[in-house]
Amino acid sequence: MCVPACTMKLADAAAEQSTPGPLTTAACAPAAYPMPPQVGAAPLRPHSFDQVIDLTHTLSASFPLTWPNSFDLERVSTLGKDQWNAYRWHLQEHSGTHIDAPLHCTHGLSGDRIPADQLVGPLVVVDIRARASSDPDTLLTPGDLVDWEHLYGPIPRGAVVALFSGWDAFVDDARKFFGQDARGVFHFPGFHVEAVQFLYEQRSIKGIATDALSLDFGPSTDFPAHHYWLGHNRWGLENVAGLGLLPAAGATIVVGAPKIAGCTGGPSRVLALL
Repeated sequence: MCVPACTMKLADAAAEQSTPGPLTTAACAPAAYPMPPQVGAAPLRPHSFDQVIDLTHTLSASFPLTWPNSFDLERVSTLGKDQWNAYRWHLQEHSGTHIDAPLHCTHGLSGDRIPADQLVGPLVVVDIRARASSDPDTLLTPGDLVDWEHLYGPIPRGAVVALFSGWDAFVDDARKFFGQDARGVFHFPGFHVEAVQFLYEQRSIKGIATDALSLDFGPSTDFPAHHYWLGHNRWGLENVAGLGLLPAAGATIVVGAPKIAGCTGGPSRVLALL
């Protein structure tokens, strides 16, 4: 169909023809619209990043999950028969790469109530792989954060601090990812409660993240890092992927958290911009 400018050109062409005949189809060429003047708005700026790194594991039934019946896709429509491919999701909120909203273990904010501007910030990557390789129960401590600052400068206000243990390399091996011993106790790295206290009280950051299964280390039974951090209306990411692709400082993290009323968290697409 012709846009209005095309119709006007056809009318003009008809008026100019001296003898009856078919109208030229060239009249229906796209109209040349002049650029609108700048009115008050600043010109568009180019992207300030060159790379987008995906920090998200693909969630499937094969992902190491501690909750029973955590994931299933139920087909409700089939292409060809019903015209559309569609599934109904059955999943536990805290599966795969996911966000813990404060409501997960406190009376704080549900996931949908976390302000959008709190889901974007400078990303600080604290590498404790050397310790984690020999001690799966190692903890990220305030000393690790101070050491990081000696190398890279103060942790920025509003940052997100990620614990990089290298645990994402084990995601295809549930035995190693969980680190369960003969008694059924989990073994993997986590945040020391004093580290999250330091980050909240002295650095005022937005969120924390880990490439392991939990913000708390595997043997924990009282989950102090969870309760302190989420209890102060902050959020955390678990099962993050790809931190080894990033520098210790300089990336920006973007958390695509689910906006589902009353959710305690949920699978999230997490991106780093470089």
